[in-house]
Amino acid sequence: MYSASSSVSAPPRLSHPAGTDSSLRTRPPLTAARRGLPTGTSHPLSGRLDLTGPQGAQLRTAIAAVQRICPEFNPVQMLRRSGRTALLVGTSGRSPAVAKCLLDQSPAWVERFQHEIAAYRAFVRHRPPARVPRLIAADPESCVLVLERMPGRVVSVQRHPTEPPPRSDVRAAIGAFGRINFWRPPAGVFDAPIDYPARISRYHELGLLTDRDMGDLQKLLHGLAHVQGQFCHGDALLSNVLLSPAGPVLVDWEHAGWYLPGYDLAVLWSALGNDPVARRQISQLAQNQGPASRDAFLVNLMLVLTREIRTYETAVQRTMRSAAPPAQTVAGAGEEQRLLLRRLHDDCGLARRAVRAAVGTR
Repeated sequence: MYSASSSVSAPPRLSHPAGTDSSLRTRPPLTAARRGLPTGTSHPLSGRLDLTGPQGAQLRTAIAAVQRICPEFNPVQMLRRSGRTALLVGTSGRSPAVAKCLLDQSPAWVERFQHEIAAYRAFVRHRPPARVPRLIAADPESCVLVLERMPGRVVSVQRHPTEPPPRSDVRAAIGAFGRINFWRPPAGVFDAPIDYPARISRYHELGLLTDRDMGDLQKLLHGLAHVQGQFCHGDALLSNVLLSPAGPVLVDWEHAGWYLPGYDLAVLWSALGNDPVARRQISQLAQNQGPASRDAFLVNLMLVLTREIRTYETAVQRTMRSAAPPAQTVAGAGEEQRLLLRRLHDDCGLARRAVRAAVGTR
Protein backbone atom coordinates (compact mmCIF):
# COMPACT_ATOMS: atom_id res chain seq x y z
CA MET A 1 0.00 0.00 0.00
CA TYR A 2 2.86 2.36 0.71
CA SER A 3 4.69 1.69 -2.55
CA ALA A 4 4.62 4.34 -5.23
CA SER A 5 3.24 1.84 -7.70
CA SER A 6 1.44 -1.45 -7.46
CA SER A 7 3.04 -4.70 -8.44
CA VAL A 8 2.15 -8.12 -9.81
CA SER A 9 4.55 -10.80 -10.82
CA ALA A 10 5.11 -13.78 -13.07
CA PRO A 11 4.71 -17.27 -11.53
CA PRO A 12 7.60 -19.43 -10.41
CA ARG A 13 8.03 -22.76 -12.15
CA LEU A 14 6.66 -25.69 -10.25
CA SER A 15 8.65 -28.76 -9.47
CA HIS A 16 6.76 -32.05 -9.31
CA PRO A 17 7.33 -35.17 -7.27
CA ALA A 18 8.88 -38.19 -8.86
CA GLY A 19 6.52 -40.12 -11.04
CA THR A 20 4.74 -37.19 -12.67
CA ASP A 21 4.98 -36.75 -16.40
CA SER A 22 5.98 -33.10 -16.47
CA SER A 23 7.38 -30.36 -14.33
CA LEU A 24 7.51 -26.61 -14.37
CA ARG A 25 10.96 -25.78 -15.54
CA THR A 26 12.78 -22.49 -15.17
CA ARG A 27 13.42 -20.16 -18.06
CA PRO A 28 16.12 -17.59 -18.69
CA PRO A 29 15.55 -14.23 -17.03
CA LEU A 30 13.67 -11.60 -18.95
CA THR A 31 15.50 -8.67 -20.43
CA ALA A 32 14.82 -5.22 -19.04
CA ALA A 33 12.50 -4.54 -21.94
CA ARG A 34 10.17 -7.30 -20.80
CA ARG A 35 8.67 -5.38 -17.96
CA GLY A 36 5.26 -3.78 -17.88
CA LEU A 37 2.57 -2.69 -15.51
CA PRO A 38 -0.99 -2.46 -16.67
CA THR A 39 -1.70 1.12 -17.68
CA GLY A 40 -3.57 2.94 -14.96
CA THR A 41 -2.81 0.58 -12.08
CA SER A 42 -1.29 3.44 -10.09
CA HIS A 43 0.42 6.71 -10.71
CA PRO A 44 3.06 7.92 -8.26
CA LEU A 45 2.45 11.55 -7.37
CA SER A 46 5.12 12.26 -4.80
CA GLY A 47 5.04 15.92 -3.86
CA ARG A 48 2.96 18.50 -2.06
CA LEU A 49 -0.79 18.29 -2.19
CA ASP A 50 -2.39 19.97 -5.18
CA LEU A 51 -5.93 20.89 -4.19
CA THR A 52 -6.75 22.84 -7.34
CA GLY A 53 -8.97 21.78 -10.23
CA PRO A 54 -11.45 18.88 -10.38
CA GLN A 55 -9.00 16.37 -8.91
CA GLY A 56 -8.22 18.82 -6.14
CA ALA A 57 -11.89 19.05 -5.26
CA GLN A 58 -12.05 15.26 -5.03
CA LEU A 59 -9.00 15.28 -2.82
CA ARG A 60 -10.45 17.97 -0.54
CA THR A 61 -13.52 15.79 -0.07
CA ALA A 62 -11.31 12.82 0.82
CA ILE A 63 -9.27 14.86 3.32
CA ALA A 64 -12.45 16.12 4.96
CA ALA A 65 -13.65 12.52 5.32
CA VAL A 66 -10.34 11.56 6.95
CA GLN A 67 -10.45 14.46 9.39
CA ARG A 68 -14.04 13.65 10.39
CA ILE A 69 -12.87 10.34 11.85
CA CYS A 70 -9.36 11.48 12.78
CA PRO A 71 -9.41 15.26 13.49
CA GLU A 72 -5.72 15.28 14.40
CA PHE A 73 -4.65 13.96 10.98
CA ASN A 74 -2.58 16.57 9.14
CA PRO A 75 -1.97 15.68 5.47
CA VAL A 76 1.46 16.62 4.17
CA GLN A 77 2.11 14.77 0.93
CA MET A 78 0.49 12.60 -1.71
CA LEU A 79 2.20 9.24 -1.69
CA ARG A 80 0.16 7.60 -4.42
CA ARG A 81 -2.97 8.22 -6.39
CA SER A 82 -4.78 5.89 -8.76
CA GLY A 83 -8.16 6.04 -10.35
CA ARG A 84 -9.53 4.20 -7.33
CA THR A 85 -7.61 5.29 -4.23
CA ALA A 86 -5.52 8.10 -2.83
CA LEU A 87 -2.78 7.54 -0.27
CA LEU A 88 -1.88 10.54 1.87
CA VAL A 89 1.13 10.84 4.15
CA GLY A 90 0.85 13.02 7.21
CA THR A 91 0.80 12.96 10.97
CA SER A 92 -1.71 11.98 13.59
CA GLY A 93 -0.75 14.00 16.60
CA ARG A 94 3.01 13.57 16.70
CA SER A 95 3.07 10.19 15.02
CA PRO A 96 3.62 9.54 11.29
CA ALA A 97 0.44 8.30 9.67
CA VAL A 98 -0.96 7.39 6.29
CA ALA A 99 -4.56 7.79 5.15
CA LYS A 100 -6.06 5.61 2.43
CA CYS A 101 -9.19 6.97 0.77
CA LEU A 102 -11.40 5.26 -1.78
CA LEU A 103 -12.16 7.49 -4.76
CA ASP A 104 -14.07 4.92 -6.84
CA GLN A 105 -17.38 4.31 -5.05
CA SER A 106 -18.50 1.41 -7.26
CA PRO A 107 -20.00 -1.44 -5.20
CA ALA A 108 -17.18 -3.92 -5.87
CA TRP A 109 -14.48 -1.51 -4.71
CA VAL A 110 -16.50 -0.38 -1.71
CA GLU A 111 -16.88 -4.01 -0.66
CA ARG A 112 -13.15 -4.62 -1.07
CA PHE A 113 -12.24 -1.51 0.93
CA GLN A 114 -14.64 -2.45 3.72
CA HIS A 115 -13.06 -5.90 3.77
CA GLU A 116 -9.66 -4.31 4.36
CA ILE A 117 -11.03 -2.18 7.20
CA ALA A 118 -12.52 -5.30 8.77
CA ALA A 119 -9.14 -7.02 8.53
CA TYR A 120 -7.31 -4.22 10.33
CA ARG A 121 -10.01 -4.12 13.00
CA ALA A 122 -9.65 -7.87 13.47
CA PHE A 123 -5.89 -7.46 13.91
CA VAL A 124 -6.55 -5.20 16.90
CA ARG A 125 -8.29 -8.09 18.68
CA HIS A 126 -6.31 -10.97 17.21
CA ARG A 127 -2.69 -10.11 16.62
CA PRO A 128 -1.20 -11.87 13.58
CA PRO A 129 2.29 -13.43 13.66
CA ALA A 130 3.67 -10.82 11.25
CA ARG A 131 4.01 -7.07 11.64
CA VAL A 132 1.13 -5.00 10.29
CA PRO A 133 0.50 -1.24 10.57
CA ARG A 134 -1.45 -0.19 13.66
CA LEU A 135 -5.00 0.94 13.03
CA ILE A 136 -5.63 4.56 14.04
CA ALA A 137 -9.12 5.18 12.67
CA ALA A 138 -11.47 3.82 10.01
CA ASP A 139 -14.91 4.48 8.56
CA PRO A 140 -16.49 1.79 6.36
CA GLU A 141 -19.23 4.17 5.22
CA SER A 142 -16.95 6.83 3.73
CA CYS A 143 -14.25 4.22 2.92
CA VAL A 144 -11.43 5.91 4.80
CA LEU A 145 -8.61 4.16 6.63
CA VAL A 146 -5.90 5.78 8.79
CA LEU A 147 -2.88 3.72 9.81
CA GLU A 148 0.47 4.30 11.41
CA ARG A 149 3.15 4.88 8.81
CA MET A 150 5.76 2.18 9.09
CA PRO A 151 9.38 2.95 8.24
CA GLY A 152 11.04 0.86 5.55
CA ARG A 153 11.20 0.17 1.84
CA VAL A 154 9.14 -2.11 -0.37
CA VAL A 155 10.80 -5.25 -1.69
CA SER A 156 9.79 -4.26 -5.23
CA VAL A 157 7.61 -1.48 -6.60
CA GLN A 158 6.84 -3.55 -9.69
CA ARG A 159 4.09 -6.11 -9.88
CA HIS A 160 6.31 -8.24 -12.09
CA PRO A 161 9.91 -7.28 -11.19
CA THR A 162 12.15 -7.12 -14.23
CA GLU A 163 15.20 -8.03 -12.16
CA PRO A 164 15.34 -10.53 -9.29
CA PRO A 165 15.19 -8.70 -5.93
CA PRO A 166 18.03 -9.37 -3.47
CA ARG A 167 17.92 -12.94 -2.20
CA SER A 168 17.63 -11.82 1.44
CA ASP A 169 14.63 -9.61 0.59
CA VAL A 170 12.82 -12.48 -1.11
CA ARG A 171 13.55 -14.80 1.83
CA ALA A 172 12.14 -12.20 4.23
CA ALA A 173 8.95 -11.87 2.14
CA ILE A 174 8.45 -15.65 1.86
CA GLY A 175 9.02 -16.02 5.59
CA ALA A 176 6.52 -13.29 6.49
CA PHE A 177 3.78 -14.75 4.31
CA GLY A 178 4.61 -18.22 5.61
CA ARG A 179 4.04 -17.11 9.22
CA ILE A 180 0.66 -15.72 8.21
CA ASN A 181 -0.24 -19.00 6.47
CA PHE A 182 0.39 -20.99 9.66
CA TRP A 183 -1.80 -18.64 11.71
CA ARG A 184 -5.27 -19.83 12.73
CA PRO A 185 -7.44 -16.81 13.62
CA PRO A 186 -10.70 -17.63 15.42
CA ALA A 187 -13.57 -18.97 13.35
CA GLY A 188 -15.89 -16.34 11.93
CA VAL A 189 -13.35 -13.51 11.92
CA PHE A 190 -12.44 -13.90 8.23
CA ASP A 191 -14.40 -15.33 5.31
CA ALA A 192 -13.38 -17.16 2.11
CA PRO A 193 -12.79 -14.57 -0.65
CA ILE A 194 -12.85 -17.12 -3.51
CA ASP A 195 -15.63 -19.46 -4.54
CA TYR A 196 -13.38 -21.87 -6.41
CA PRO A 197 -16.00 -23.73 -8.50
CA ALA A 198 -17.66 -20.45 -9.47
CA ARG A 199 -14.32 -18.85 -10.38
CA ILE A 200 -13.34 -21.80 -12.57
CA SER A 201 -16.72 -21.75 -14.33
CA ARG A 202 -16.50 -18.01 -14.89
CA TYR A 203 -13.05 -18.19 -16.45
CA HIS A 204 -14.26 -21.06 -18.64
CA GLU A 205 -17.25 -19.02 -19.81
CA LEU A 206 -14.91 -16.14 -20.67
CA GLY A 207 -12.81 -18.47 -22.82
CA LEU A 208 -9.81 -18.23 -20.51
CA LEU A 209 -9.90 -21.92 -19.59
CA THR A 210 -10.46 -24.80 -22.02
CA ASP A 211 -12.94 -27.61 -21.44
CA ARG A 212 -10.09 -29.84 -20.38
CA ASP A 213 -8.69 -27.17 -18.03
CA MET A 214 -12.06 -26.92 -16.32
CA GLY A 215 -12.40 -30.69 -16.05
CA ASP A 216 -8.90 -31.14 -14.65
CA LEU A 217 -9.31 -28.37 -12.09
CA GLN A 218 -12.69 -29.76 -11.01
CA LYS A 219 -11.10 -33.19 -10.49
CA LEU A 220 -8.38 -31.68 -8.29
CA LEU A 221 -10.98 -29.67 -6.37
CA HIS A 222 -13.01 -32.82 -5.77
CA GLY A 223 -9.96 -34.44 -4.19
CA LEU A 224 -9.45 -31.35 -2.01
CA ALA A 225 -13.01 -31.25 -0.68
CA HIS A 226 -11.96 -32.14 2.87
CA VAL A 227 -8.66 -30.23 2.96
CA GLN A 228 -8.50 -27.64 5.71
CA GLY A 229 -8.36 -24.06 4.47
CA GLN A 230 -5.34 -21.86 5.02
CA PHE A 231 -5.36 -18.24 6.13
CA CYS A 232 -3.71 -16.14 3.42
CA HIS A 233 -2.87 -12.50 2.83
CA GLY A 234 -4.50 -12.93 -0.57
CA ASP A 235 -2.32 -10.44 -2.45
CA ALA A 236 1.17 -11.70 -1.67
CA LEU A 237 3.03 -9.31 -3.94
CA LEU A 238 6.49 -7.99 -3.18
CA SER A 239 5.09 -4.46 -3.28
CA ASN A 240 2.99 -5.37 -0.23
CA VAL A 241 6.05 -6.15 1.87
CA LEU A 242 7.89 -3.33 3.65
CA LEU A 243 11.34 -4.13 4.98
CA SER A 244 11.57 -2.17 8.21
CA PRO A 245 14.42 -2.09 10.74
CA ALA A 246 12.31 -4.36 12.96
CA GLY A 247 11.57 -6.86 10.20
CA PRO A 248 9.12 -7.27 7.30
CA VAL A 249 5.75 -5.51 7.49
CA LEU A 250 2.74 -6.69 5.44
CA VAL A 251 0.29 -4.12 4.07
CA ASP A 252 -2.83 -4.08 1.84
CA TRP A 253 -5.14 -6.66 3.42
CA GLU A 254 -8.26 -6.28 1.28
CA HIS A 255 -8.03 -9.90 0.06
CA ALA A 256 -7.23 -11.57 3.40
CA GLY A 257 -9.14 -14.70 4.29
CA TRP A 258 -9.36 -18.48 3.96
CA TYR A 259 -8.13 -20.10 0.75
CA LEU A 260 -7.02 -23.49 -0.43
CA PRO A 261 -3.47 -24.01 0.90
CA GLY A 262 -0.75 -22.37 -1.14
CA TYR A 263 -2.61 -19.34 -2.49
CA ASP A 264 0.00 -16.85 -1.26
CA LEU A 265 2.75 -19.09 -2.64
CA ALA A 266 0.99 -19.16 -6.02
CA VAL A 267 0.86 -15.34 -6.11
CA LEU A 268 4.54 -15.16 -5.19
CA TRP A 269 5.39 -17.76 -7.84
CA SER A 270 3.57 -15.67 -10.41
CA ALA A 271 5.41 -12.58 -9.22
CA LEU A 272 8.93 -13.96 -9.47
CA GLY A 273 9.19 -14.82 -13.15
CA ASN A 274 12.79 -13.62 -13.30
CA ASP A 275 13.92 -15.48 -10.20
CA PRO A 276 14.11 -19.24 -10.92
CA VAL A 277 15.86 -19.94 -7.62
CA ALA A 278 13.00 -18.42 -5.63
CA ARG A 279 10.48 -20.26 -7.82
CA ARG A 280 12.09 -23.59 -7.03
CA GLN A 281 12.02 -22.80 -3.33
CA ILE A 282 8.34 -21.84 -3.51
CA SER A 283 7.49 -25.01 -5.43
CA GLN A 284 9.23 -27.12 -2.81
CA LEU A 285 7.41 -25.34 0.02
CA ALA A 286 4.10 -25.92 -1.77
CA GLN A 287 4.71 -29.66 -1.97
CA ASN A 288 6.25 -30.31 1.45
CA GLN A 289 2.92 -31.47 2.88
CA GLY A 290 2.25 -34.07 0.19
CA PRO A 291 0.02 -34.50 -2.88
CA ALA A 292 -2.93 -32.54 -1.46
CA SER A 293 -0.69 -29.56 -0.82
CA ARG A 294 0.68 -29.84 -4.36
CA ASP A 295 -2.80 -30.07 -5.91
CA ALA A 296 -4.10 -27.07 -3.96
CA PHE A 297 -1.10 -25.01 -5.05
CA LEU A 298 -1.67 -25.97 -8.70
CA VAL A 299 -5.35 -25.01 -8.58
CA ASN A 300 -4.40 -21.67 -7.04
CA LEU A 301 -1.64 -21.13 -9.58
CA MET A 302 -3.89 -21.74 -12.57
CA LEU A 303 -6.44 -19.25 -11.25
CA VAL A 304 -3.82 -16.62 -10.39
CA LEU A 305 -2.15 -16.88 -13.81
CA THR A 306 -5.49 -16.78 -15.61
CA ARG A 307 -6.41 -13.63 -13.69
CA GLU A 308 -3.08 -12.04 -14.59
CA ILE A 309 -3.52 -12.87 -18.26
CA ARG A 310 -6.99 -11.35 -18.26
CA THR A 311 -5.71 -8.21 -16.50
CA TYR A 312 -2.85 -7.65 -18.90
CA GLU A 313 -4.85 -8.45 -22.01
CA THR A 314 -7.29 -5.75 -20.93
CA ALA A 315 -4.38 -3.39 -20.29
CA VAL A 316 -2.91 -3.98 -23.76
CA GLN A 317 -6.26 -3.30 -25.39
CA ARG A 318 -6.67 -0.13 -23.35
CA THR A 319 -3.17 1.04 -24.25
CA MET A 320 -3.67 0.47 -27.94
CA ARG A 321 -6.95 2.40 -27.89
CA SER A 322 -5.39 5.32 -26.07
CA ALA A 323 -4.82 8.39 -28.24
CA ALA A 324 -3.75 10.77 -25.49
CA PRO A 325 -0.03 9.88 -25.07
CA PRO A 326 2.44 10.20 -27.94
CA ALA A 327 2.23 7.27 -30.35
CA GLN A 328 5.78 6.19 -29.49
CA THR A 329 4.92 6.02 -25.78
CA VAL A 330 1.82 3.95 -26.47
CA ALA A 331 3.76 1.61 -28.73
CA GLY A 332 6.51 1.15 -26.14
CA ALA A 333 4.09 0.44 -23.30
CA GLY A 334 2.09 -1.89 -25.51
CA GLU A 335 5.20 -3.84 -26.48
CA GLU A 336 6.24 -4.26 -22.84
CA GLN A 337 2.80 -5.53 -21.94
CA ARG A 338 2.71 -7.89 -24.89
CA LEU A 339 6.06 -9.36 -23.87
CA LEU A 340 4.82 -9.83 -20.32
CA LEU A 341 1.65 -11.43 -21.64
CA ARG A 342 3.72 -13.86 -23.67
CA ARG A 343 5.58 -14.86 -20.55
CA LEU A 344 2.35 -15.27 -18.60
CA HIS A 345 0.96 -17.53 -21.31
CA ASP A 346 4.16 -19.59 -21.20
CA ASP A 347 3.84 -19.88 -17.44
CA CYS A 348 0.19 -20.86 -17.75
CA GLY A 349 1.20 -23.58 -20.19
CA LEU A 350 3.66 -24.96 -17.65
CA ALA A 351 1.03 -24.87 -14.91
CA ARG A 352 -1.52 -26.53 -17.21
CA ARG A 353 0.85 -29.43 -17.90
CA ALA A 354 1.56 -29.76 -14.19
CA VAL A 355 -2.17 -29.89 -13.45
CA ARG A 356 -2.65 -32.64 -16.05
CA ALA A 357 0.23 -34.61 -14.59
CA ALA A 358 -1.26 -34.25 -11.10
CA VAL A 359 -4.65 -35.47 -12.33
CA GLY A 360 -2.91 -38.47 -13.84
CA THR A 361 -1.43 -39.45 -10.46
CA ARG A 362 -4.75 -39.42 -8.58
